[in-house]
Amino acid sequence: MRKLVTIILFSLSVVFSGSVLAQKKGNMAGDRPTEDDMRSAVKKPNYSPYAGRNFPTNVYWGDTHVHTMNSLDARGFGATVGPDVAFKFARGEEVTTSTGLRFKLSRPLDWLVVADHSDGMGAMDEIIKGNPNLMKDPKVREWNKQFNAGGDDAFDATMDVIDRFSQGKMPKVVMDPAFAKTIWEGYLDITNEYNDPGTFTTIIGYEWTSTENGNNLHRNVLYRDNEDKAAMMLPYTTEKSFNPEDLWKWMGEYEAKTGGQVLALAHNGNMSNGIMFPVETNPATGKPLTSDYVKNRARWEPLYETTQIKGDGETHAYLSPTDEFADYETLAIGNLNLTVVKTDNMLQYEYTREALKNGLKLESQLGTNPYKFGLVGSTDTHTGISAVEEENYLGKHPGTEPNKDRWNHPMAKFSGRQYDGFKMSASGYAGVWATDNTRGALFDAMMRKEVYATTGPRMMVRFFGGWDFIAKDANYRLPADIGYAKGVPMGGDLEKAPKGKTPTFLIAALKDPLSGNLDRIQIIKGWLDKKGNTHEKVYDVIWSDMDTRKKGKDGKVPAVGNTVDVANATWTNTIGDPELIGVWKDPDFDPKLRAFYYTRVIEIPTPRWTAYDAYRYGLTLPKEVEMTTQERAYTSPIWYNPK
Repeated sequence: MRKLVTIILFSLSVVFSGSVLAQKKGNMAGDRPTEDDMRSAVKKPNYSPYAGRNFPTNVYWGDTHVHTMNSLDARGFGATVGPDVAFKFARGEEVTTSTGLRFKLSRPLDWLVVADHSDGMGAMDEIIKGNPNLMKDPKVREWNKQFNAGGDDAFDATMDVIDRFSQGKMPKVVMDPAFAKTIWEGYLDITNEYNDPGTFTTIIGYEWTSTENGNNLHRNVLYRDNEDKAAMMLPYTTEKSFNPEDLWKWMGEYEAKTGGQVLALAHNGNMSNGIMFPVETNPATGKPLTSDYVKNRARWEPLYETTQIKGDGETHAYLSPTDEFADYETLAIGNLNLTVVKTDNMLQYEYTREALKNGLKLESQLGTNPYKFGLVGSTDTHTGISAVEEENYLGKHPGTEPNKDRWNHPMAKFSGRQYDGFKMSASGYAGVWATDNTRGALFDAMMRKEVYATTGPRMMVRFFGGWDFIAKDANYRLPADIGYAKGVPMGGDLEKAPKGKTPTFLIAALKDPLSGNLDRIQIIKGWLDKKGNTHEKVYDVIWSDMDTRKKGKDGKVPAVGNTVDVANATWTNTIGDPELIGVWKDPDFDPKLRAFYYTRVIEIPTPRWTAYDAYRYGLTLPKEVEMTTQERAYTSPIWYNPK
């Protein structure tokens, strides 16, 4: 195991990612490299280490979850930004937000999914404008009056829309499929206009918004395809069903009809009130889970959005009491519309780590692991603007765009309860290790789960598992070459252990040049014992200043320190390291037990968005408002199967 520190970050980024390959453009399935291709590419003898490569050498940054004015709730909150502006912003242009602010990213994103709600897509703008066909309904007329009154009246109307939607009581005129078709086709035209393969990719998508009785089972649907195929069927809506199994049927019908490909990813299990990751009964039907359920969920949902504005979903302190980093940006109040308050017994079915553990159990019982998903971060912004850097955070919706009072402005309010504005997280982004920046290559990387989540910083992370990594592999300055030659990347599988072998892992992380140094790299392991019980353990694998910063008697690495100057919203990178890399061998491996491993990379403390607001607006905020954060990344797991 070894820690290496270097100074020139540009050079390091080339080392971690490798040179950019001159790949053939296009979305043909034949362009996709197989694992054998990747392994043979690194074994091919050649003087140049960059020649003949056919594995992902670049990480592409994006967001699977942006809402614009075409979403009912976003428009109700005051969003006037459309998909065209969302794409312009993501590719690096300066734009005007819904409240008149000028905003720009520090660096462009590589790709974006505008995923507006399929239910009532585009209808809210027509309600506000007073479309005569919609005004026939008395409830719609009432909303129109409230929205045009503005202020608290408009906010109350938006809450009413969301609440009625969750109860299945939306006026039918709002869900007119003929109108939805015109909006969908207009959206497809815009995605086509802004798609620039190799430079900036627009991925077609939408959100299916199952919120029956306020319990969040939302899924985003992403297409590998271009506009011609996506136009052949309208997006699926919850007017037809709240049951995710029916969404999966629609996805199968779409692929059969068009010859295309789609995937789905869920989000905000923390607002499902214990039904996002069931282990016994399908909450949508009340019937026991079946082999068909677990197979279909594994087939159609290869990813999970584990961190976003409405809370971090890796784990909860109640579920992981010995994990000192577990209570991070936790938002556990109730279901989405706060009609039911959260209880501890719900938490085990809401968080990523517990789902990964329960997936091992279900695999042993039903033959398939339904929760064998990769991890991404995304925003779920309802501003149309994907801006989640702490110092450049736009907010959840237009009512929480930067102003001196937004820390105290509720994100939403229902049933006498609210989501406090200051508890919203500036998170997150998705890193995708793909062979090229095209729809096909990005989608394929998502399907093989070679992706990872961050809470905002663009740190570069490599994670490989195998049987033969040794300490000196960490000395090689092209870790991907060694990684693909000897093992599998994040999202991959290790099959039955060779006799006498123990899993070894090559892990490398490079800081975001604009963010904090790295504190540590951890591996989180989960496993299923012989009695069918699940377990977890967090291992500190590599950390800054390992020569002097020793583990205590409790086996914990001491805190890295804190250089944050809260009053001036700044910090110094005089602690931590810009790069951490090493090899780790599981000291507790049992070859007979199912297991998974994923990497968590943690930065040193830096100012939270609330500290930037306090500094810029001259505020003194209450003690309960967090002012610092330790940003992080979560890789997709690598699974071990003993059979």
